[in-house]
Amino acid sequence: MMKQQGQLKSSLLLLIAALIWGFAFVAQRQGMEHTGPFTFNAVRFALGALSLVPLIWVMDRKSDQTPMQLRSSFKSASMYGLCSGLILFAGASLQQIGLMYTTAGKAAFVTGLYIVIVPFFGLFLKQRLGINSAVGAILAVIGLYLLCMTDELTLGKGDLYELVGALFWSVHILMIDSFSRKTDVLKLSLVQILTCSLLSFMAAFSTETVELAGLSDAIIPLLYGGICSVGIAYTLQIVGQKSAHPTQAAIILSLETVFAAIGGYLLLDEILGVRAGIGCLFMLVGMIVPQLPPLWRVGLKAGVNVRK
Repeated sequence: MMKQQGQLKSSLLLLIAALIWGFAFVAQRQGMEHTGPFTFNAVRFALGALSLVPLIWVMDRKSDQTPMQLRSSFKSASMYGLCSGLILFAGASLQQIGLMYTTAGKAAFVTGLYIVIVPFFGLFLKQRLGINSAVGAILAVIGLYLLCMTDELTLGKGDLYELVGALFWSVHILMIDSFSRKTDVLKLSLVQILTCSLLSFMAAFSTETVELAGLSDAIIPLLYGGICSVGIAYTLQIVGQKSAHPTQAAIILSLETVFAAIGGYLLLDEILGVRAGIGCLFMLVGMIVPQLPPLWRVGLKAGVNVRK
């Protein structure tokens, strides 16, 4: 009973995180009305980093590590965080630029393709590719075609940015999967977020006009994207995944794409249309299938039950 309650609580926390991340696409798109993409990301990630500092301080106070061990863990996290921060900057920049030319819902679904892309990138690391990943990829590609392809068989400008960004998100996931086994996860996150913020500030001052008036007008999207999306949702994910099965967690978190589409409809009056809606459904199923038990095992069990 206690275990079931713990799993239910974890699922609820992950669902809230997915809800926050889904509506973050709406906030990011609204922010583009007042600031440039690099300026928005620079401030958003800076706010996110600030929101993580108290959490790291509390976790360090609760740990049994000596001051020397704490310094060593931060040094290790800094090395890995700089590397992942570079990829995070690329993915976040492409996503934010893409949101200037496409809807929040479409951006979320195309970005969510990283769930399908990651297993294929894993082949380069000598990881096996399961039948679920192959089936999921086929469904996702069909969905991408229905969602994004125009009558001239071309991808929209914003969709293309999001698709290339999904490649960087896939690389980022593989890097975090490796680095998180070697260093403190929260400190790794802090360093990569700070790296992304610094690079975004450099790009913003080089290519955009940074104005306090624009930042003031975008304060609500910035606060939501920084504190809620980066700080609160990330913490909920960490707490939620402690008791949740990885497959269950991945499926729940993939619902951020659905929440983004709902948020775009409610707050931005974005309507996908029937064809795009069917494409979203294909992509959502394509994202979920790789997280399910192997299909061939399901078929084998069904065959055994029939024979019985």
